Order: sequence, then C-alpha cells, then structure tokens
Amino acid sequence: MSTTPLIRLDLPGVPKLKSGKVREVFDLGDRLLFVATDRISAFDCVMPNGIPRKGEVLTQLSDFWFDLTDSWLPNHRLARATDPLPPVLQPFAEALAGRSMIVKKARPLAIECVVRGYLAGSGWKEYRQSQTVCGIRLPPGLLESSELPEPIFTPATKAETGHDENIPFAEAAAIVGPEVAAAVRDQSLKLYAFARNHARRRGIIIADTKFEFGMFEEKLLLIDEVLTPDSSRFWPVDLYHAGQNQTSFDKQFVRDYLESLPWNKTPPAPALPADVVAKTQAKYLDAFERLTGRRL
Repeated sequence: MSTTPLIRLDLPGVPKLKSGKVREVFDLGDRLLFVATDRISAFDCVMPNGIPRKGEVLTQLSDFWFDLTDSWLPNHRLARATDPLPPVLQPFAEALAGRSMIVKKARPLAIECVVRGYLAGSGWKEYRQSQTVCGIRLPPGLLESSELPEPIFTPATKAETGHDENIPFAEAAAIVGPEVAAAVRDQSLKLYAFARNHARRRGIIIADTKFEFGMFEEKLLLIDEVLTPDSSRFWPVDLYHAGQNQTSFDKQFVRDYLESLPWNKTPPAPALPADVVAKTQAKYLDAFERLTGRRL
C-alpha cells in the first residue's frame, strides 16, 4: 500500500483539459482520461497534503457501481481502472494504476442531481428555518439525520468555485429542459434507491448523494464519479441515531478537525496532521471494502 499521496499529475505529451479539486482530465482525442488524485478539499479549499489511495477508492468504487447498473443505466465509461492502458499512456502506468478511467466525451449537464434520503447538511439547516428542503415541504417534527418519508430530488447549480446552490426543480427544468430534467430526476431516484438497498445490506446508510449526467450522441449518460465518499454522505448503520450528527465514512472527519482550528476557511488551507490523514484513509478504505466486499 502506497503511503505517498498523489497530489499533482502531468502526463507529458498528453494535453490536460482541466484540473479540479480532485480530478485531472486529459484529452485522448476522441476520448477523455479521468484521473482521481489523492487531493482532499473542505470548505472549498484543497488541503496541501492528501489522503493516500483516496483516488483509487473513488475510481474503483465508481467502477463497482457502473458494473452493477450499466445494464439499465448507460454511463460514460469506456475502460475500467484495472483495464490495460493504451500505448500512449503506458509510460505513466505506475502513476495511473488503479485511479484512472477512460470515458466518452460527454457534454455535462449544467446541474447537479442530488438525492436526499435523510435530513442532514444544508437540508437540515433549511428545514429548521422553513420546514422545507429546496422548497419541498416536509412533515413537521423531523430531527437532525431523520430518514425522510421518501427520497427527494433536490437539484443544484454547478459552481466552479464556492458552493453549489440548491435550486427548485422548475429552475433545473428551465436550465436543461423539462424532458431532460424529468429524466435525470427519475434516473437519480432509481439509482439512489438501488444503491441505498445494496449499501444497507453492507452496513452503510447513504444519507444523500450527488450524481452527474451528460449528453453523448444525443443520449443521456451517467458521468463522473458515482456513489463515493466524496459525492455521498455515508453513515454506519450500527451507529445511526436520529437527532444528532452522525459518524461518517466521508470527509466530514476532516471538516470536523478543521472546525476545531482558528482557521478562517480561506486559502491557504492548513496541512492535515498524520493522525487525521491516517484515520481519514481508514474511513475511505472501510467504505470501499464494505460496499464492494473486497479489499482495495
């Protein structure tokens, strides 16, 4: 197991299209190469040090969900993280091992597709103020982390910097069109229900999650990462109690540590101490192993 996180990546001779908070995207001509680094962000800031193997967890967990769902939900994947690399990428095999995915050049929709099954995060904050989440009226008397009567679709705008902004479904429909908005809503809810049932059998509650969709040759595809600790809120079933903040498999552990510091949540971000890095890595690996039934 590597103890050195992959923070930055350049592939000489292969054009880089984008460097996000976690992913590097390279142009392979008629395809794209997605590479998940070990960077970790919190409060919209990327930490100066990363979490070893985090990128492998994100990529191979997405592969796992694509394998389970591609018979009924088309996705953008062309080659798995464990598939042989094309010749142009062979010189970089060591750096790419287990953390890269070759995908179709889909055009991402301009909305995030969020599904919430439990009352947490920004949803809990809004509920306390107005008894709604993204304008959706909910029953009175719900507690922090309460399971909702049924999962709800709460789209958001995409933000290159700063926070995504929750929007009503009508606004999402105005952005991507009514038919596409209805399709991604229905697919998101179906995918969440499928994943929630699988995860619960493996001891994990998926409280909420974010999907992305894109268009390719006039077809709607599931794209980017899927149901990972970065895009989802994972809670252990055996420790769940409504009415409080939950123990989490995701980077909430990092956020909680940062909240304890006298840091104003603007760059530069503080380095994470070794024990926080180790505990965060253990959470990511534990989530992967529980969900997939295998060790990374």
